[in-house]
Amino acid sequence: MISIKNIQKGFSGKTIIENVSSEFETGKCNLVIGASGSGKTVLMKCLVGLIQPDSGEIMYNGDNFSMMNQDQKKELRRKIGMLFQGSALFDSMTVEKNILFPLDMFSNQTKAEKQKRVDEVLDRVNLNDAHKKFPAEISGGMKKRVGIARAIVLNPEYLFCDEPNSGLDPQTSLVIDKLIKEITTEYNITTVVNTHDMNSVMEIGDKIMYMYQGKKEWEGTNQEIIFSKNEKLNNFIFASDFLKDAKDMRMLEKMGKIDNNRNMDELLKS
Repeated sequence: MISIKNIQKGFSGKTIIENVSSEFETGKCNLVIGASGSGKTVLMKCLVGLIQPDSGEIMYNGDNFSMMNQDQKKELRRKIGMLFQGSALFDSMTVEKNILFPLDMFSNQTKAEKQKRVDEVLDRVNLNDAHKKFPAEISGGMKKRVGIARAIVLNPEYLFCDEPNSGLDPQTSLVIDKLIKEITTEYNITTVVNTHDMNSVMEIGDKIMYMYQGKKEWEGTNQEIIFSKNEKLNNFIFASDFLKDAKDMRMLEKMGKIDNNRNMDELLKS
């Protein structure tokens, strides 16, 4: 579990994150959503140690990150996997060597042990035949899966995903969401996902934090978000009139006011 308490961060006198507190639970997909400029990317950078918050606490299983010495921080970073927005693969390396990179950097395993682990994670993300391919030779969805394989190759306790569905079509996005969810559950990882994708919110959002202008505006599950009365959250999620109508119909369905067997076309005409 990761706990944050009263995180504050600003640049050049401008506050970007203001007194944000929350808990990111183990074995669950913890989503952070919000418009561009809401502070969610800065928050993630604070969580992984790329940025030092001005004040507040970041606790990894009860240990204060900011109070750790360099050796302790290095050990913690070995337990962290990161899936970057653009996958961040090395273009000059094959898929196999991209995944070997963290093992070469942080592991004392033998060459055979490393190769076995690479084979395992590529199999887990359904890329058994991609070992010798270069990033330019594979699709965007495959690059994301390679990124996930690299992120989990060291058996992390914590997984951070920055806009994992950026640039992907809806169907491929669902595949990536399902993979992240399965890995989180199987390996009991604390997963934190920054996303704009509302499909991700509804599919894998075990816990969701909505940020607005640097503050935590709302927090709950993907079941609770449908019934939220928070105006800012509703304006963000249900931006179009169509989605607002869909939300109203979903609420009526939950309340038993409409027949589940009636299709969407009929509902829209009624």
